[in-house]
Amino acid sequence: MLETRLDLDRIHAARRLIDPIFQNTPMYQCEALGRELGCTVSIKLETANPVRSFKARGTELVASLLAEHGRTAAVCASAGNLGQALGWSGRRRGLDVTVVASRRAPVAKLDRIRALGAELELVDGDIETARERAANIARSRGIRLVEDSLDVETCEGAATIGLELVDEKSAYDAVLIALGGGAMATGVGYVLKTLLPAVELVCVQPSGAPAMTRSWHERRVVTTESTDTIADGVAGRYPIPEVLDDLLAVADDAVLVQESSIIAGIRLLLRHTGLIVEPSAALGIAAVLEDRERFAGRHIVTVICGSNVDLDAYHRWVYQ
Repeated sequence: MLETRLDLDRIHAARRLIDPIFQNTPMYQCEALGRELGCTVSIKLETANPVRSFKARGTELVASLLAEHGRTAAVCASAGNLGQALGWSGRRRGLDVTVVASRRAPVAKLDRIRALGAELELVDGDIETARERAANIARSRGIRLVEDSLDVETCEGAATIGLELVDEKSAYDAVLIALGGGAMATGVGYVLKTLLPAVELVCVQPSGAPAMTRSWHERRVVTTESTDTIADGVAGRYPIPEVLDDLLAVADDAVLVQESSIIAGIRLLLRHTGLIVEPSAALGIAAVLEDRERFAGRHIVTVICGSNVDLDAYHRWVYQ
């Protein structure tokens, strides 16, 4: 029995609370991408939904529980995707949602947060600065602070992706997951290691934002002073101890990839799948590009976790 904060019965129950629009997302083999990479590649597409990322699987649980207990407001810090997801889930349940984000966050993500009716407060600094401000707002207003990855609901919502992977008919050898705060990695990893333990879970993080990966390898929290990556969605500096403990229980490996490989992954996904993805969603492809021998001849699944991308930046990455 895995010793984590997650619970398989709660994850199964989550399917009844998460709006069906975020569930049973497409998974398919991409032969062209597989030929390019020298392995069989299946895409698990988490972007064909109203918030264009997997994050609403978790915020649907959070918002449902808040509404059930009569809470009327919540605040979160976000690099962009969590804020959109909480805005969508909260609006559906009559919750007042406040999102704190960095001024450096992609404009497209910030515009979407506003469009979903959330109150948006911008701060100087990065996501860690936003987390401090969100915690202050929660204390001063007496409202719920939603903390991605620390709140187990965000992990167990993401874990429903794992249930869908288990339901797949085709066999696969490894699942490659973008690693940031750890909600998706620990959630999917927990389900896989409980129900399909032979499948390898490989977590992928940019070398310019390596805190969680370093922490996994050293089996202790390792922080960094700064981040330098285009993959803003996974650019945290302070791993959460409880989440690291869960990750240590379920992950088989955690690897770092270069920015050039992330950009190459973005380009390959556009060329061979027609998908426009944000950098975090290309991390799995980047990992294969940097270690082709490891994955040669194997069947890998990569989770396309978000497509909220700044188009000007995207054009620079793809066409320059």
